[in-house]
Amino acid sequence: MEPRVGLLEERIRAPLDRLGLESYSFKVGWYNAVLPPAFHLPYSENTLAFVVVSVPAMFDKAFKPFLKKHMLKKIHDPIDQCISHHLLLVRESLADYQVDIMYDYEMLPNRKPKFLAQTAAHISGAAYYYQRKDVEQDPWGEKKIFGVCIHPRYGGWFAIRALLVFPDVEVPFLLQNAPIDCVRTEKERIELLEKFNFHWQDWNYRDIIEVKEKYSEEQKTYFATPPAERLKLLNLSRGLQRNGVAVFPAKEECIA
Repeated sequence: MEPRVGLLEERIRAPLDRLGLESYSFKVGWYNAVLPPAFHLPYSENTLAFVVVSVPAMFDKAFKPFLKKHMLKKIHDPIDQCISHHLLLVRESLADYQVDIMYDYEMLPNRKPKFLAQTAAHISGAAYYYQRKDVEQDPWGEKKIFGVCIHPRYGGWFAIRALLVFPDVEVPFLLQNAPIDCVRTEKERIELLEKFNFHWQDWNYRDIIEVKEKYSEEQKTYFATPPAERLKLLNLSRGLQRNGVAVFPAKEECIA
């Protein structure tokens, strides 16, 4: 790894690791090379970037403490606010660099996403993006089949949150880390894509491999709740923040 990248990685990784967030470096050229021009990132091919993903620990290490310390703006998703808050702090700590931040939910004026999260995770080595093309004997005919990323330690129990791009940092000699192919057999890949496309709500696709850690029941309840209802789940819609603390209703904590 280039020395400059190593120093930057440490300055990014140290604060994020404590929050249940992981970061993986890549060159913009690797990302652009696998996508049509309409989805290219508008930087030179050697520009340094990092993809940021959240793992199960994020909920307790970052999100719940964030709720205790910060009053939320009701028009935004609380998880998005939490991630944004911490990444802006990282950017402030890197004041000697220009840092562009793109979030997974952001759209361009033409309604295309600012970046394709699963592609970024794959080319950075964060997680393997399993797609229809990874199955030799395609059993789906004309059905639309979406791909899904699997993390080598957390399976499907993670989320791709953002990109950090350093427009003024070029790393022509950065070596690419291939993602770990952890769903190795044809049978398992078909099972994964079947579960993700047709039964994603039962969470089972996330356990396609043996995982180090998965979401807690409290965390599963939160993410299983439709986004429009999550503020209610946190008791925020009724203004029940006690000294700025958002509390999960007891009856919701029992939902499996």
